Amino acid sequence: MTTAIPIPKTSDELAEMIADPARLAPVLADKGSLASFINDYARQQQGDGTDLRRLVAEETQRELANMLRDNGQDTTIRRPNLDPQTGRAASMLTSHRQGTAHNPAAAGAILDQHFANGVDYVRTIWHKNPATNLGEKLDALRNAAGSVSPSDGGFLVPETLRSQLLQIALEESVVRPLATVVPMDSARVPFPMIDSTTNSGSVFGGMIAYWGEEGAALTDSSPKFGRAVLDAKKLTGLSAVPNELLQDSIVSFSALIESLWPKALAFSEDAACMSGTGVGEPLGFMGAGNSAAIAVAAESGQGAGTIVYENIVKMYARMLPSSLSKAVWICSPDALPELFTMALAVGTGGGPIFVSSAVGAAPMTIFGRPLIVSEKAGALGTRGDIVFADLSYYLIGDRQTMTADSSTDYAFGSDKTTFRIIQRVDGRPWLKSAITPKNGGNTLSPFVELAAR
Repeated sequence: MTTAIPIPKTSDELAEMIADPARLAPVLADKGSLASFINDYARQQQGDGTDLRRLVAEETQRELANMLRDNGQDTTIRRPNLDPQTGRAASMLTSHRQGTAHNPAAAGAILDQHFANGVDYVRTIWHKNPATNLGEKLDALRNAAGSVSPSDGGFLVPETLRSQLLQIALEESVVRPLATVVPMDSARVPFPMIDSTTNSGSVFGGMIAYWGEEGAALTDSSPKFGRAVLDAKKLTGLSAVPNELLQDSIVSFSALIESLWPKALAFSEDAACMSGTGVGEPLGFMGAGNSAAIAVAAESGQGAGTIVYENIVKMYARMLPSSLSKAVWICSPDALPELFTMALAVGTGGGPIFVSSAVGAAPMTIFGRPLIVSEKAGALGTRGDIVFADLSYYLIGDRQTMTADSSTDYAFGSDKTTFRIIQRVDGRPWLKSAITPKNGGNTLSPFVELAAR
């Protein structure tokens, strides 16, 4: 390939080169130079990444689709969804699908070929299965589990089944569908974060932008970059089942397990991600443990266990402006009567501001943002009985390995088989502290709670 002779990038550059005898002379020096120049120019015009190659690929794809259509085949061209912000609804755009969709690189993917469905998997790991041809499947399960979680034992869950279980769990979760899910390829994963406390004078922990005359000296800046470490915690689910039920109808039991296991795990994961201590479990975004959270104080003279309109307005005002279009409200069921009866005082009168009539469905938005009712929120009157949060600022680390096992040892005396499933997951807020705005006003945060009353 010619290296001494610059290769024109466009037809105009080629014409300009041909018109310049001094630049053209090295090309015409001998037959080899000319041949090499022609090959290099052709490769640059139609190689990978060029418009010509793109047009050829599109035309080839179009002709293939026409051929399939003429032969009665499905012509839909399906491409992988690479958008990290795909969510369940336009108003709740998150990256959770990256952590719940089937991942061909996950440890359990090597087992997908061995099992047709969840029933086949549960039947295989059941220690009392009378079948005698399970040796190959059991060996594959044991070897795969031993390579990723030797201390847990058990059998690795195939990736297809794991992703199906998590998709079911999404419908029962508050946090995971809205959080930023980070697939973990090891038990500990550091994740970059900006150590920012103020936007006054600089942003993102020290990055500055400024106006200046041409030639003026530059001002140095030293942004503080930190890291949030995600350590995979072990979440274990147990289910003791009478052996008679398994012997009579393991197919029906498997269908039940496929539904109940993900719901039970999702409930525990959700509770920890909301209010966990961070010790042996995720660090929740609610409560004093989250140093970035803001607790809006009660109004002067406000009664215990009450929520007033002024609380809601002040909570809304403490949300990061960039998060106002993404944040959601989360409240305890006991908080609903307080919300539904909130009133705005005007002089000596006033009127309801949340529900004006009980004829239609109850409104489930506040200031246009979704209201989620969860029993995992704080008790009425305590901090966190109502929360306004942008959960894209909450990280969930998913180890993407799940193991399951069965044993009679735990409940041998009652003739039951105990199934155990283990999931490895962690979670923590992405910010370290609330942020002082540029105008020096009240601090702002993606996690805003109502303080105890």
